[in-house]
Amino acid sequence: MSRPAAVTFKGTPLTLAGEAVQTGQAAPDFTVHFFADGLKTITKADLQGKPSIISVVPSLDTGVCQIQTKRFNQELGSLGDKVNAVTISLDLPFAMNRFCGAEDIKSMRVGSDYQDRNFGNSWGMLIEELKLLARGVFVLDANGTVVYAETVPEVTAEPNYDAALAAVKGLL
Repeated sequence: MSRPAAVTFKGTPLTLAGEAVQTGQAAPDFTVHFFADGLKTITKADLQGKPSIISVVPSLDTGVCQIQTKRFNQELGSLGDKVNAVTISLDLPFAMNRFCGAEDIKSMRVGSDYQDRNFGNSWGMLIEELKLLARGVFVLDANGTVVYAETVPEVTAEPNYDAALAAVKGLL
């Protein structure tokens, strides 16, 4: 599934920076930050060796982003450590950590692109007008090749959970 030419937010067209990530291509490099006894990083290299799902959300402080993160956390819990599962947003790592603790998010790691927005720019997910990430889901095989890519056309809508989960489970 390819990215639409633009996304909308409550019907208003918005521009995405960078090039859309497509299925079949090598996943672009990135570095995001998380909080666990200090600031640490997650990079593309950290995801090598097993299938990965990257759930991208604008902010964990919004209802749809919370639903998306909780749904993937619940659905991926049964897969244990067979899959890398990461949620990426522009929320600060401390807020992400607080959300995960309050909502018992244990199957998903969370990474913040707040520092330089390199994930948003290199994956074509940064909304230029809002300086937030668009909503989407990417699945990578163990070698880092993109096997599923979805950018949700309307930022306030949920992704296609079934298709993303089928893509991940198809790699096991």
